[in-house]
Amino acid sequence: MNSKVFMVVRLLLGLFVLFFGLNKFFHFIGHGEMSAEAGAYFGALVSVKLITLVAIVEIVAGLALIFNKFGALLALILMSVSVNAALFHAMLAPESIAGALILLVLNIIVLYGYKDKYKDLLS
Repeated sequence: MNSKVFMVVRLLLGLFVLFFGLNKFFHFIGHGEMSAEAGAYFGALVSVKLITLVAIVEIVAGLALIFNKFGALLALILMSVSVNAALFHAMLAPESIAGALILLVLNIIVLYGYKDKYKDLLS
């Protein structure tokens, strides 16, 4: 992958997750209407403070990707957040799946860009 393209995608992913991680603390964009099932699921995440952990992972991953420090590690960790966001939206809120799919695609591209860092892990 071209290093400039990878840098742009890495920065986009970093800014994307940093923005949404900070949103979980400061609520500068609304959630909109959720179905009863989506609201119950999201309410459960909030009640056990799991959403706070997700926000911290997103913020740390975003900063790591922006500053290119431990980006390969945080891109792997962020993949669990990406898959869960895509599944949540696919099953409970399909009308708002676009952002989750963008997150998942960007994360996959960044993982591919870091593929050389994972060779020892996969051998």
